[in-house]
Amino acid sequence: MSETLPSIGDMMAATVPMARTLNLEFAETTAERAVVRLPDQADFHNHVGGPHAGAMFTLAESASGAIVMAAFGDQLSRAVPLAVRAEIGYKKLAMGPVTATAELGRPIADVLAELDAGERPEFPVHIAITREDGAVTGEMSIIWTLRPNR
Repeated sequence: MSETLPSIGDMMAATVPMARTLNLEFAETTAERAVVRLPDQADFHNHVGGPHAGAMFTLAESASGAIVMAAFGDQLSRAVPLAVRAEIGYKKLAMGPVTATAELGRPIADVLAELDAGERPEFPVHIAITREDGAVTGEMSIIWTLRPNR
């Protein structure tokens, strides 16, 4: 009998209260890409009936956290991943469910080489937020670091 490990999405939903609060759906979480969906929920609408900017920020940040955990979760014994800064641009009106797709902006090996050298590496995660029709409604960039455990 083999045990299966919980998915990154399951772990995020279990350990990140905001992900549960917004009912985020973790569709894909790999070291190459994370895809997270925010269902259309009236409780999280803004004044024009679409998802609130704060909900979309949380969606994108959660997608970035999922890819960081997929890429660097095996390093938790020696470093903790932390978001350093973020920038978001709201491009088009978002209505209905929206999806955030995150990708790492640096090769994993380069980040780990800096960590191995005793440095505190920083790396970007780029996130696109899209409506169901595929239109990009927002773009976010988050700089993450792996802070070595001391």
